[in-house]
Amino acid sequence: MTGAVPGPDGRLRCPWALSTEDYVTYHDEEWGRPLHGDDALFERLSLEAFQSGLSWLTILRRREGFRTAFDGFKIASVATFTDADKERLLADAGIIRNRAKIDATLANARLLADWPAGELDTLIWSYAPDAAKRPVPRTIADIPAVSDESTALSKALKKRGLRFIGPTTAYALMQACGLVDDHLSDCVARGKP
Repeated sequence: MTGAVPGPDGRLRCPWALSTEDYVTYHDEEWGRPLHGDDALFERLSLEAFQSGLSWLTILRRREGFRTAFDGFKIASVATFTDADKERLLADAGIIRNRAKIDATLANARLLADWPAGELDTLIWSYAPDAAKRPVPRTIADIPAVSDESTALSKALKKRGLRFIGPTTAYALMQACGLVDDHLSDCVARGKP
């Protein structure tokens, strides 16, 4: 199976990161790095939901459009969005115009706006597995699509009323936000804070 491969600069990286420059930058500077903060995690949660069924590259290339459309993913702001805002979002070519995903993002913001500050961060990070007990992936085949922790996180978020967060989406969130480090063993980005 495929292990880390040399990038344009000769340094070894996860193979998925090398198809575009956008991916190289995202891989090297963001993916797998610990991310905290309710608004920052709400953004990632929302973008992972929008990615469902699509390529992450599609979302990555529209991320600035999403940030503009959703007022920087500030929970308090998105929670006040009206039906007029929803119609604006459905007409915005800078984002993915999927009614169910937009509805879920707005509903999630309204729900999260009532949570105490830091609660989303605390809840999500409480499902981070013990890194010392996880095998370091050597090849892409060693990386799961779901885990016991992502399944439990998905259930916990759904139980609290959040939408569009299944176990696969929860695992992608865990990878993106550094709850797990799925950079391959020889990857230049492995273990970066």
